[in-house]
Amino acid sequence: MGKRYFCDYCDRSFQDNLHNRKKHLNGVQHLRAKRVWYDLFRDAAAILQEEQTKKPCRKFLQTGQCDFGSNCRFSHMTEQDLEKLSAQVQGEQRSKELRQEGADVPPGTIEDWLEKRAKRLSAAQSNSVLPEKPAPFQYPPGWPPVQDLPPSLQAPPPGGWPVPPNLQWG
Repeated sequence: MGKRYFCDYCDRSFQDNLHNRKKHLNGVQHLRAKRVWYDLFRDAAAILQEEQTKKPCRKFLQTGQCDFGSNCRFSHMTEQDLEKLSAQVQGEQRSKELRQEGADVPPGTIEDWLEKRAKRLSAAQSNSVLPEKPAPFQYPPGWPPVQDLPPSLQAPPPGGWPVPPNLQWG
């Protein structure tokens, strides 16, 4: 039967030879599917700039549908959509400026977590001479009482688990 080529963009497969692959990769359907895929990863500023240059699609504004769909050369965004997108772009620009100025990033972001981790690691390395007392274990909030937990989730007894006599491993 021969080798087959599968195109992830188009979700199609065909016999793999130079002619078929070249014909497919230069085809309109493949180029559109590839563009749609990469459009998913564009930033909001690029989308806003492109949508502002387009004229609104009359058919989409009147009926809410367009025969051309994502291939339409006119904009399918309403004024409200453009305002939301503009606000998102401004928010992204403000956060980028804050990061460049060295201001604190709002809590809960990965940058915040990485910064705290780096401080903790550097403090642990500088204090490695002194033995630190480990923090006592605390069950996560929202868990049932310790007595109701299954044995696999309970902390081991202070002396460890009892070993039955004549136990052989392996």
